Amino acid sequence: MSSSVSSVVNGGISFWYADDGFPAVREPLGGDASADVVIVGGGYTGLWTAYYLKQAAPFLRITVLEQKFCGYGASGRNGGWLYNGIAGRDRYAKLHGHEAAVRLQRAMNETVDEVVRVAGEAGIDADVHKGGVLEVATTPAQLARLKAFHELELSYGEKDRELYGAGETAGRIRVADAVGSSWTPHGARLHPVKLVKGLAAAVEALGVTIHELTPVAEIRPKHAVTPYGTVRAPYVLRCTEGFTASLKGQRRTWLPMNSSMIATEPLTDEQWESVGWDGLEALGDMAHAYMYAQRTADGRIALGGRGVPYRFGSRTDNDGRTQAATIEALREILVRFFPSLAAVGIEHAWSGVLGVPRDWCATVTLDRSTGLGWAGGYVGSGVATTNLAARTLRDLVQLDSGQGGQTELTGLPWVGHKVRKWEPEPLRWLGVQGMYATYRAADRRERVTSSAESSKLAQFADRVAGRH
Repeated sequence: MSSSVSSVVNGGISFWYADDGFPAVREPLGGDASADVVIVGGGYTGLWTAYYLKQAAPFLRITVLEQKFCGYGASGRNGGWLYNGIAGRDRYAKLHGHEAAVRLQRAMNETVDEVVRVAGEAGIDADVHKGGVLEVATTPAQLARLKAFHELELSYGEKDRELYGAGETAGRIRVADAVGSSWTPHGARLHPVKLVKGLAAAVEALGVTIHELTPVAEIRPKHAVTPYGTVRAPYVLRCTEGFTASLKGQRRTWLPMNSSMIATEPLTDEQWESVGWDGLEALGDMAHAYMYAQRTADGRIALGGRGVPYRFGSRTDNDGRTQAATIEALREILVRFFPSLAAVGIEHAWSGVLGVPRDWCATVTLDRSTGLGWAGGYVGSGVATTNLAARTLRDLVQLDSGQGGQTELTGLPWVGHKVRKWEPEPLRWLGVQGMYATYRAADRRERVTSSAESSKLAQFADRVAGRH
Protein backbone atom coordinates (compact mmCIF):
# COMPACT_ATOMS: atom_id res chain seq x y z
CA MET A 1 0.00 0.00 0.00
CA SER A 2 1.23 3.51 -0.73
CA SER A 3 1.96 5.89 2.13
CA SER A 4 0.17 9.18 2.51
CA VAL A 5 2.40 12.14 3.23
CA SER A 6 0.98 12.31 6.76
CA SER A 7 2.30 8.82 7.55
CA VAL A 8 5.84 9.51 6.33
CA VAL A 9 8.54 10.08 8.95
CA ASN A 10 9.47 13.63 8.01
CA GLY A 11 12.84 15.05 9.09
CA GLY A 12 14.66 13.75 12.12
CA ILE A 13 17.84 14.78 10.22
CA SER A 14 17.67 11.87 7.74
CA PHE A 15 16.62 8.28 7.12
CA TRP A 16 20.27 7.31 7.53
CA TYR A 17 20.18 8.32 11.20
CA ALA A 18 16.84 6.60 11.72
CA ASP A 19 18.45 3.48 10.29
CA ASP A 20 21.81 3.56 12.11
CA GLY A 21 21.03 5.60 15.22
CA PHE A 22 22.30 8.91 16.53
CA PRO A 23 25.82 9.14 17.93
CA ALA A 24 26.59 10.05 21.51
CA VAL A 25 27.33 13.78 21.43
CA ARG A 26 30.85 14.82 22.37
CA GLU A 27 31.63 17.53 24.91
CA PRO A 28 31.55 21.18 23.81
CA LEU A 29 34.58 23.44 24.05
CA GLY A 30 35.30 24.17 27.72
CA GLY A 31 36.98 27.56 27.30
CA ASP A 32 39.83 29.25 25.46
CA ALA A 33 42.26 26.78 23.92
CA SER A 34 45.13 26.52 21.48
CA ALA A 35 46.05 24.11 18.70
CA ASP A 36 48.30 23.81 15.69
CA VAL A 37 45.32 23.47 13.36
CA VAL A 38 41.67 24.22 14.11
CA ILE A 39 39.07 22.84 11.72
CA VAL A 40 35.61 24.41 11.68
CA GLY A 41 32.99 21.85 10.68
CA GLY A 42 32.64 18.19 11.55
CA GLY A 43 31.41 16.87 8.21
CA TYR A 44 33.30 14.88 5.61
CA THR A 45 35.62 17.76 4.65
CA GLY A 46 36.65 18.56 8.20
CA LEU A 47 37.02 14.96 9.32
CA TRP A 48 38.94 13.84 6.24
CA THR A 49 41.25 16.84 6.64
CA ALA A 50 41.89 15.98 10.28
CA TYR A 51 42.47 12.34 9.34
CA TYR A 52 45.03 13.01 6.63
CA LEU A 53 46.84 15.78 8.52
CA LYS A 54 47.19 13.64 11.63
CA GLN A 55 48.38 10.68 9.57
CA ALA A 56 51.00 12.84 7.86
CA ALA A 57 52.12 14.72 10.98
CA PRO A 58 51.16 12.86 14.20
CA PHE A 59 52.72 15.60 16.33
CA LEU A 60 50.12 18.20 15.21
CA ARG A 61 47.54 19.28 17.79
CA ILE A 62 44.34 19.32 15.77
CA THR A 63 40.95 20.48 17.06
CA VAL A 64 37.64 20.07 15.21
CA LEU A 65 34.76 22.37 16.18
CA GLU A 66 31.24 21.28 15.19
CA GLN A 67 28.06 23.26 15.87
CA LYS A 68 25.78 20.24 16.40
CA PHE A 69 27.35 16.79 16.00
CA CYS A 70 29.62 15.30 13.35
CA GLY A 71 27.57 14.54 10.25
CA TYR A 72 24.67 16.82 11.16
CA GLY A 73 24.81 18.58 7.80
CA ALA A 74 25.10 17.27 4.25
CA SER A 75 27.48 14.48 5.31
CA GLY A 76 24.62 12.79 7.16
CA ARG A 77 21.84 13.60 4.72
CA ASN A 78 23.21 13.03 1.20
CA GLY A 79 22.23 10.38 -1.33
CA GLY A 80 25.23 8.14 -0.72
CA TRP A 81 26.74 8.71 -4.16
CA LEU A 82 30.50 8.20 -3.99
CA TYR A 83 31.36 9.17 -7.56
CA ASN A 84 33.87 10.99 -9.71
CA GLY A 85 31.91 14.12 -10.60
CA ILE A 86 33.39 17.49 -9.63
CA ALA A 87 31.78 20.90 -9.87
CA GLY A 88 33.47 23.38 -12.19
CA ARG A 89 35.65 21.08 -14.30
CA ASP A 90 34.61 22.63 -17.63
CA ARG A 91 35.25 26.14 -16.36
CA TYR A 92 38.68 25.07 -15.11
CA ALA A 93 39.42 23.71 -18.58
CA LYS A 94 38.64 27.15 -20.03
CA LEU A 95 40.73 28.95 -17.41
CA HIS A 96 43.74 26.63 -17.16
CA GLY A 97 43.66 24.46 -20.27
CA HIS A 98 42.23 21.06 -21.08
CA GLU A 99 45.15 19.06 -19.65
CA ALA A 100 44.75 20.73 -16.25
CA ALA A 101 41.10 19.65 -16.18
CA VAL A 102 42.11 16.13 -17.23
CA ARG A 103 44.44 15.99 -14.21
CA LEU A 104 41.59 17.11 -11.97
CA GLN A 105 39.30 14.44 -13.41
CA ARG A 106 41.95 11.76 -13.02
CA ALA A 107 42.36 12.75 -9.37
CA MET A 108 38.60 12.41 -8.87
CA ASN A 109 38.55 8.97 -10.50
CA GLU A 110 41.27 7.86 -8.09
CA THR A 111 39.45 9.42 -5.13
CA VAL A 112 36.58 6.95 -5.37
CA ASP A 113 39.02 4.08 -4.79
CA GLU A 114 40.82 6.05 -2.07
CA VAL A 115 37.65 6.38 0.00
CA VAL A 116 36.89 2.68 -0.42
CA ARG A 117 40.48 1.81 0.54
CA VAL A 118 40.61 3.97 3.67
CA ALA A 119 37.18 2.83 4.85
CA GLY A 120 38.37 -0.76 4.58
CA GLU A 121 41.66 -0.10 6.35
CA ALA A 122 39.93 1.82 9.16
CA GLY A 123 37.32 -0.89 9.63
CA ILE A 124 34.43 1.38 8.61
CA ASP A 125 31.56 -0.75 7.32
CA ALA A 126 29.59 1.84 5.33
CA ASP A 127 27.65 -0.57 3.08
CA VAL A 128 29.95 0.35 0.19
CA HIS A 129 29.24 -1.35 -3.12
CA LYS A 130 31.22 -0.21 -6.16
CA GLY A 131 28.68 -0.74 -8.91
CA GLY A 132 29.49 2.45 -10.77
CA VAL A 133 27.07 5.21 -11.78
CA LEU A 134 24.37 4.81 -14.43
CA GLU A 135 22.80 7.98 -15.85
CA VAL A 136 19.72 7.43 -17.99
CA ALA A 137 17.88 9.39 -20.67
CA THR A 138 14.12 9.12 -21.04
CA THR A 139 13.37 11.68 -23.80
CA PRO A 140 14.95 12.53 -27.16
CA ALA A 141 16.38 15.77 -25.75
CA GLN A 142 17.84 13.92 -22.78
CA LEU A 143 19.36 11.34 -25.13
CA ALA A 144 21.07 14.09 -27.12
CA ARG A 145 22.50 15.54 -23.88
CA LEU A 146 23.51 12.08 -22.71
CA LYS A 147 25.53 11.39 -25.86
CA ALA A 148 27.21 14.80 -25.64
CA PHE A 149 27.94 14.22 -21.96
CA HIS A 150 29.38 10.79 -22.69
CA GLU A 151 31.72 12.16 -25.36
CA LEU A 152 32.80 14.96 -23.05
CA GLU A 153 33.70 12.50 -20.30
CA LEU A 154 35.76 10.49 -22.78
CA SER A 155 37.60 13.67 -23.76
CA TYR A 156 38.63 14.11 -20.11
CA GLY A 157 40.29 10.71 -20.14
CA GLU A 158 37.53 8.45 -18.83
CA LYS A 159 38.18 5.67 -21.33
CA ASP A 160 36.36 2.99 -19.33
CA ARG A 161 32.97 4.70 -19.58
CA GLU A 162 30.30 2.84 -21.59
CA LEU A 163 27.32 4.05 -23.62
CA TYR A 164 24.19 1.88 -23.78
CA GLY A 165 21.09 1.85 -25.92
CA ALA A 166 17.57 1.18 -24.68
CA GLY A 167 17.95 -2.62 -24.62
CA GLU A 168 21.28 -2.62 -22.79
CA THR A 169 19.93 -0.10 -20.29
CA ALA A 170 16.91 -2.31 -19.56
CA GLY A 171 19.29 -5.20 -19.00
CA ARG A 172 20.78 -3.26 -16.09
CA ILE A 173 17.70 -1.49 -14.72
CA ARG A 174 14.17 -1.25 -16.03
CA VAL A 175 13.48 2.49 -16.03
CA ALA A 176 10.27 3.26 -17.92
CA ASP A 177 10.85 4.98 -21.27
CA ALA A 178 14.63 4.82 -20.94
CA VAL A 179 16.16 5.27 -24.39
CA GLY A 180 19.81 5.12 -23.40
CA SER A 181 22.31 5.47 -20.60
CA SER A 182 25.95 6.13 -19.80
CA TRP A 183 27.82 4.10 -17.17
CA THR A 184 31.09 4.78 -15.40
CA PRO A 185 32.84 2.32 -13.07
CA HIS A 186 34.09 5.24 -10.96
CA GLY A 187 31.26 5.24 -8.49
CA ALA A 188 29.77 3.43 -5.52
CA ARG A 189 26.76 3.58 -3.29
CA LEU A 190 27.27 3.84 0.46
CA HIS A 191 25.54 4.61 3.75
CA PRO A 192 26.48 8.24 4.49
CA VAL A 193 25.99 8.11 8.26
CA LYS A 194 27.95 4.90 8.73
CA LEU A 195 30.83 6.56 6.88
CA VAL A 196 30.77 9.82 8.85
CA LYS A 197 30.39 8.10 12.23
CA GLY A 198 33.22 5.70 11.42
CA LEU A 199 35.42 8.52 10.19
CA ALA A 200 34.84 10.58 13.34
CA ALA A 201 35.78 7.59 15.48
CA ALA A 202 38.91 6.97 13.40
CA VAL A 203 39.96 10.62 13.74
CA GLU A 204 39.54 10.52 17.51
CA ALA A 205 41.53 7.31 17.71
CA LEU A 206 44.41 9.14 16.02
CA GLY A 207 44.40 11.74 18.80
CA VAL A 208 42.36 14.55 17.22
CA THR A 209 40.17 16.55 19.63
CA ILE A 210 36.53 16.96 18.56
CA HIS A 211 34.22 19.42 20.30
CA GLU A 212 30.53 19.18 19.36
CA LEU A 213 27.67 21.50 20.32
CA THR A 214 30.18 24.29 19.66
CA PRO A 215 29.02 26.76 16.99
CA VAL A 216 31.71 29.00 15.53
CA ALA A 217 30.42 32.54 15.12
CA GLU A 218 33.48 34.08 13.50
CA ILE A 219 36.68 33.00 11.84
CA ARG A 220 39.61 35.38 11.63
CA PRO A 221 43.36 34.86 11.26
CA LYS A 222 44.58 32.49 14.00
CA HIS A 223 41.20 32.59 15.79
CA ALA A 224 38.00 30.51 15.77
CA VAL A 225 35.51 32.33 18.00
CA THR A 226 32.72 30.41 19.78
CA PRO A 227 30.30 31.26 22.63
CA TYR A 228 32.39 29.03 24.92
CA GLY A 229 35.80 30.44 24.15
CA THR A 230 38.25 31.05 21.32
CA VAL A 231 40.58 28.45 19.85
CA ARG A 232 43.84 30.00 18.63
CA ALA A 233 45.93 28.26 15.98
CA PRO A 234 48.32 29.18 13.17
CA TYR A 235 45.92 27.50 10.72
CA VAL A 236 42.13 27.88 10.78
CA LEU A 237 40.39 25.77 8.12
CA ARG A 238 36.77 26.48 7.20
CA CYS A 239 34.97 23.26 6.26
CA THR A 240 31.35 24.37 6.64
CA GLU A 241 29.94 23.86 3.10
CA GLY A 242 26.19 24.72 3.09
CA PHE A 243 26.36 26.30 6.55
CA THR A 244 29.04 28.83 5.57
CA ALA A 245 26.49 31.66 5.34
CA SER A 246 25.97 31.55 9.13
CA LEU A 247 29.54 32.75 9.77
CA LYS A 248 30.25 36.45 10.24
CA GLY A 249 31.07 38.07 6.91
CA GLN A 250 30.21 34.97 4.85
CA ARG A 251 26.50 35.53 4.13
CA ARG A 252 26.98 35.77 0.36
CA THR A 253 30.01 33.47 -0.06
CA TRP A 254 28.26 30.18 -0.85
CA LEU A 255 24.55 29.82 -1.33
CA PRO A 256 22.95 27.04 0.79
CA MET A 257 21.05 25.07 -1.86
CA ASN A 258 18.34 22.79 -0.54
CA SER A 259 18.08 19.16 -1.67
CA SER A 260 15.45 16.65 -0.53
CA MET A 261 15.13 12.88 -0.39
CA ILE A 262 12.67 10.07 0.22
CA ALA A 263 13.27 6.46 1.21
CA THR A 264 10.81 3.68 0.42
CA GLU A 265 9.88 0.76 2.56
CA PRO A 266 11.99 -2.36 1.81
CA LEU A 267 10.93 -3.82 -1.54
CA THR A 268 9.85 -7.42 -1.91
CA ASP A 269 11.73 -9.87 -4.12
CA GLU A 270 8.94 -9.59 -6.69
CA GLN A 271 9.22 -5.80 -6.73
CA TRP A 272 12.98 -5.96 -7.23
CA GLU A 273 12.45 -8.46 -10.02
CA SER A 274 10.25 -5.90 -11.79
CA VAL A 275 12.92 -3.21 -11.41
CA GLY A 276 16.14 -5.13 -11.99
CA TRP A 277 19.05 -3.04 -10.63
CA ASP A 278 21.08 -6.13 -9.71
CA GLY A 279 24.35 -4.21 -10.17
CA LEU A 280 23.46 -1.73 -7.41
CA GLU A 281 24.61 1.20 -9.55
CA ALA A 282 24.06 4.73 -8.32
CA LEU A 283 21.27 5.99 -10.58
CA GLY A 284 20.79 9.43 -12.08
CA ASP A 285 19.16 11.01 -15.11
CA MET A 286 19.76 13.72 -17.69
CA ALA A 287 16.89 16.01 -16.71
CA HIS A 288 17.74 19.65 -16.03
CA ALA A 289 16.30 19.33 -12.51
CA TYR A 290 17.95 15.96 -12.12
CA MET A 291 17.25 13.10 -9.72
CA TYR A 292 19.66 10.76 -7.94
CA ALA A 293 18.97 7.42 -6.31
CA GLN A 294 20.50 4.30 -4.82
CA ARG A 295 19.43 0.78 -3.93
CA THR A 296 20.22 0.61 -0.22
CA ALA A 297 21.83 -2.30 1.57
CA ASP A 298 18.53 -3.14 3.29
CA GLY A 299 16.57 -3.24 0.02
CA ARG A 300 14.99 0.21 -0.23
CA ILE A 301 15.18 2.92 -2.87
CA ALA A 302 16.50 6.25 -1.61
CA LEU A 303 15.77 8.97 -4.16
CA GLY A 304 16.45 12.69 -4.17
CA GLY A 305 15.98 15.93 -6.08
CA ARG A 306 15.83 19.67 -5.54
CA GLY A 307 12.37 20.35 -4.02
CA VAL A 308 12.35 23.90 -2.58
CA PRO A 309 15.84 24.91 -3.70
CA TYR A 310 16.58 27.90 -1.48
CA ARG A 311 15.31 29.65 1.66
CA PHE A 312 15.24 33.44 1.75
CA GLY A 313 18.24 35.04 3.44
CA SER A 314 20.41 31.90 3.12
CA ARG A 315 18.57 30.27 6.01
CA THR A 316 19.05 26.57 6.74
CA ASP A 317 16.66 24.12 8.35
CA ASN A 318 17.10 22.48 11.74
CA ASP A 319 15.90 18.90 11.49
CA GLY A 320 15.48 18.16 7.78
CA ARG A 321 11.71 18.54 7.56
CA THR A 322 10.45 18.54 3.98
CA GLN A 323 7.37 20.15 2.43
CA ALA A 324 4.51 17.82 1.51
CA ALA A 325 4.60 19.01 -2.10
CA THR A 326 8.28 18.03 -2.36
CA ILE A 327 7.58 14.55 -1.00
CA GLU A 328 4.81 14.11 -3.56
CA ALA A 329 7.06 15.37 -6.36
CA LEU A 330 9.81 12.90 -5.46
CA ARG A 331 7.30 10.08 -5.24
CA GLU A 332 6.04 11.06 -8.70
CA ILE A 333 9.60 10.68 -10.05
CA LEU A 334 9.89 7.27 -8.40
CA VAL A 335 6.66 6.02 -9.98
CA ARG A 336 7.45 7.59 -13.36
CA PHE A 337 10.74 5.69 -13.39
CA PHE A 338 9.27 2.47 -11.97
CA PRO A 339 5.50 2.21 -12.61
CA SER A 340 5.43 -1.25 -11.02
CA LEU A 341 6.19 0.44 -7.68
CA ALA A 342 3.07 2.60 -7.66
CA ALA A 343 1.88 0.92 -4.45
CA VAL A 344 5.20 0.98 -2.61
CA GLY A 345 5.22 2.85 0.70
CA ILE A 346 7.37 5.91 1.37
CA GLU A 347 8.69 5.66 4.92
CA HIS A 348 10.98 8.67 5.33
CA ALA A 349 11.60 12.13 3.85
CA TRP A 350 14.28 14.67 4.69
CA SER A 351 16.21 17.67 3.39
CA GLY A 352 19.63 19.27 3.72
CA VAL A 353 21.77 22.00 2.22
CA LEU A 354 24.82 21.97 -0.02
CA GLY A 355 27.18 24.85 -0.82
CA VAL A 356 26.96 26.59 -4.20
CA PRO A 357 29.53 29.23 -5.24
CA ARG A 358 28.42 31.94 -7.67
CA ASP A 359 30.27 30.24 -10.55
CA TRP A 360 29.35 26.68 -9.44
CA CYS A 361 33.02 25.70 -9.01
CA ALA A 362 34.34 23.64 -6.10
CA THR A 363 37.52 25.12 -4.61
CA VAL A 364 40.37 24.53 -2.14
CA THR A 365 42.40 27.44 -0.79
CA LEU A 366 45.02 28.24 1.85
CA ASP A 367 45.90 31.91 2.28
CA ARG A 368 49.55 31.72 3.29
CA SER A 369 49.53 35.30 4.59
CA THR A 370 46.79 34.64 7.15
CA GLY A 371 46.75 30.87 7.73
CA LEU A 372 43.07 30.80 6.77
CA GLY A 373 42.01 27.93 4.54
CA TRP A 374 38.79 26.55 3.18
CA ALA A 375 37.33 23.91 0.90
CA GLY A 376 33.86 23.37 -0.44
CA GLY A 377 31.30 24.52 -2.96
CA TYR A 378 30.78 20.93 -4.08
CA VAL A 379 27.32 21.60 -5.57
CA GLY A 380 26.06 18.15 -4.61
CA SER A 381 29.15 16.12 -5.53
CA GLY A 382 30.74 16.18 -2.10
CA VAL A 383 30.87 12.55 -0.95
CA ALA A 384 34.04 11.93 -2.95
CA THR A 385 35.18 15.52 -3.56
CA THR A 386 35.51 16.15 0.19
CA ASN A 387 38.21 13.49 0.31
CA LEU A 388 40.23 15.03 -2.51
CA ALA A 389 39.77 18.48 -0.95
CA ALA A 390 41.00 17.21 2.42
CA ARG A 391 44.13 15.64 0.97
CA THR A 392 44.78 18.88 -0.89
CA LEU A 393 44.36 20.96 2.29
CA ARG A 394 46.80 18.59 4.00
CA ASP A 395 49.39 19.18 1.29
CA LEU A 396 48.86 22.95 1.35
CA VAL A 397 49.31 23.13 5.13
CA GLN A 398 52.41 20.97 4.96
CA LEU A 399 53.82 23.07 2.14
CA ASP A 400 53.21 26.31 4.04
CA SER A 401 54.66 24.96 7.30
CA GLY A 402 57.78 23.65 5.62
CA GLN A 403 56.88 20.01 6.28
CA GLY A 404 56.33 19.22 2.61
CA GLY A 405 56.75 20.49 -0.94
CA GLN A 406 54.59 20.98 -4.00
CA THR A 407 52.55 17.91 -4.90
CA GLU A 408 50.31 16.84 -7.76
CA LEU A 409 47.34 17.90 -5.64
CA THR A 410 48.59 21.41 -4.86
CA GLY A 411 48.96 21.97 -8.61
CA LEU A 412 45.36 21.09 -9.50
CA PRO A 413 43.41 23.94 -11.14
CA TRP A 414 40.81 24.32 -8.38
CA VAL A 415 43.45 25.35 -5.83
CA GLY A 416 43.25 29.05 -4.98
CA HIS A 417 40.32 29.72 -7.33
CA LYS A 418 38.54 33.01 -6.58
CA VAL A 419 34.90 33.79 -7.26
CA ARG A 420 32.62 36.76 -6.68
CA LYS A 421 29.91 36.71 -4.03
CA TRP A 422 26.23 36.05 -4.61
CA GLU A 423 23.86 38.97 -5.13
CA PRO A 424 22.13 40.50 -2.06
CA GLU A 425 18.52 39.66 -1.26
CA PRO A 426 15.95 39.63 -2.68
CA LEU A 427 17.89 39.16 -5.92
CA ARG A 428 19.43 35.81 -5.07
CA TRP A 429 16.11 34.38 -3.82
CA LEU A 430 14.33 35.52 -6.97
CA GLY A 431 17.16 34.26 -9.16
CA VAL A 432 17.36 30.77 -7.66
CA GLN A 433 13.59 30.27 -7.50
CA GLY A 434 13.27 31.45 -11.11
CA MET A 435 16.16 29.27 -12.25
CA TYR A 436 14.70 26.03 -10.90
CA ALA A 437 11.16 26.90 -12.00
CA THR A 438 12.60 27.32 -15.49
CA TYR A 439 14.49 24.01 -15.31
CA ARG A 440 11.32 22.19 -14.24
CA ALA A 441 9.34 23.85 -17.04
CA ALA A 442 12.03 22.77 -19.51
CA ASP A 443 11.82 19.18 -18.28
CA ARG A 444 8.02 19.16 -18.60
CA ARG A 445 8.27 20.50 -22.15
CA GLU A 446 10.84 17.86 -23.12
CA ARG A 447 8.60 15.06 -21.83
CA VAL A 448 5.77 16.01 -24.21
CA THR A 449 7.77 16.71 -27.36
CA SER A 450 9.68 14.46 -29.72
CA SER A 451 12.34 17.08 -30.40
CA ALA A 452 15.93 16.14 -29.61
CA GLU A 453 16.84 19.80 -29.12
CA SER A 454 17.49 20.85 -25.54
CA SER A 455 14.94 23.36 -24.31
CA LYS A 456 15.91 27.01 -24.80
CA LEU A 457 14.36 27.60 -21.37
CA ALA A 458 17.10 25.52 -19.75
CA GLN A 459 19.80 27.23 -21.79
CA PHE A 460 18.53 30.59 -20.57
CA ALA A 461 18.48 29.36 -16.95
CA ASP A 462 22.08 28.15 -17.31
CA ARG A 463 23.21 31.58 -18.45
CA VAL A 464 21.38 33.38 -15.63
CA ALA A 465 22.79 30.94 -13.06
CA GLY A 466 26.36 31.40 -14.28
CA ARG A 467 26.77 27.67 -14.80
CA HIS A 468 28.25 28.05 -18.29
